[in-house]
Amino acid sequence: MNEIKLPLIIISGLSGAGKSTALKVFEDMGFFTVDGLPLPMTIRLTELFSGENPRKYRGLALGVDVRQKEYLSEWDEIKKQLMSCNIEPQIIFLEADKDILIKRYATTRRPHPLESKEIGLTQAIEEEKKLLNTLKEEAKLVIDTSNFSIHDLRRKIQSSFDFLIESNAGFRINIISFGYKYGIPKEADIVFDLRFLPNPYFENDLRPLSGREEKIQKYILKFEQSKIFLNKLEDFLEFILPLYSNEGRYRLTIAFGCTGGFHRSVAISEIMSQKLRGKNYNVQLEHRHLALG
Repeated sequence: MNEIKLPLIIISGLSGAGKSTALKVFEDMGFFTVDGLPLPMTIRLTELFSGENPRKYRGLALGVDVRQKEYLSEWDEIKKQLMSCNIEPQIIFLEADKDILIKRYATTRRPHPLESKEIGLTQAIEEEKKLLNTLKEEAKLVIDTSNFSIHDLRRKIQSSFDFLIESNAGFRINIISFGYKYGIPKEADIVFDLRFLPNPYFENDLRPLSGREEKIQKYILKFEQSKIFLNKLEDFLEFILPLYSNEGRYRLTIAFGCTGGFHRSVAISEIMSQKLRGKNYNVQLEHRHLALG
């Protein structure tokens, strides 16, 4: 098997401790994630990501739990095969106090994987601890989620594995331009009203052009209030975006609106998208009402 350069993360732990949430965090960070893959298939999966094939993922994150108990005894051999190919799996093990796990199961009303007519929930949790103890002992990171919210767990993982991703890569910014006469985007987290800026609509030669055009952008930015606003906006976003990212947010939607969503909002959205991409942010741009102008 060819050598794989992508990191391999094994996420395991007690049922109800947050494995599914942890997998979603890695997915948001750009990892290819699989939950419940039989352990012997780990070798085959890594082969698919090896060689010279183009890679769109930053790593592999696999969920392993007690449902795979028949394969847990094979872990040592599987690990040896991975190590022989210069792949060193890193294990994250999630756990929580027994009473907390019982409360979580009571809330979700889902059965424990080991629960049966013969084994109650408390016994199932104790048995699960024994079966997964080998993985826990080898874990690079053991996280007790007893007092964690979903956001706490996200921050913990991101801070522990931020060396695996580029700066700002896991934090996505959606920028939307829109027209107020059509309505404010419901998904917007922050909305900027740009109707105070000079309007190219009242210039006959500029009216047919959209905010994507350089002429429109130059027209708007030739006014002093526009320059001041753009500088202050850039400073504000440079301050606020890292704070959102550090809080575990993986998506922030910023909407820029003008009357029709054709000139000013489109121009500022284009300009700010370019500036943020230059700062290594993952930016998606949508002109919601441009086609209606």
